[in-house]
Amino acid sequence: MRATSAIAALAVAALPAEAAGDLSRQDPIEVTVDLGTPETPFGFSPNRIELETGKLYKLVLRNRSELPHYFTSHEFSSRVFTRKVQVVATVGGRKETLAEFKGAIREIEVYPGHSAEWWLVPVATGRLTDLQCGIRDKDGKTHVEHGMVGEIVIR
Repeated sequence: MRATSAIAALAVAALPAEAAGDLSRQDPIEVTVDLGTPETPFGFSPNRIELETGKLYKLVLRNRSELPHYFTSHEFSSRVFTRKVQVVATVGGRKETLAEFKGAIREIEVYPGHSAEWWLVPVATGRLTDLQCGIRDKDGKTHVEHGMVGEIVIR
């Protein structure tokens, strides 16, 4: 009886295992954040982002303004696992990945008319109020001083 149980256990162990929350098999939830627009050059839209732990997100950071902008939140970067960041562009009418980065990401700068994709999984909850763009404008004020701040809520 013991030998049969041991053989059955070995047979089950030899089968390929699939975890119930296999993040490598998730389709990403796409969230687009505009870093400035022609109408509102100093703002995040939306300025409040809500995410959930354990889910894969593709955070599309799109700069529609004529100024470069940062997406900076040190609290956020410490509460997510970054799968990759992609620099994307439209070439010949189709979207093309130009570069890909992996590892810890603290800040992303997006140039006017371009976008970046941050593929991430939130791993810790919290209400983060340090989302900002710290670029200094030609008037001497930072974009934060012009009101370019936001909030991220991770549930």
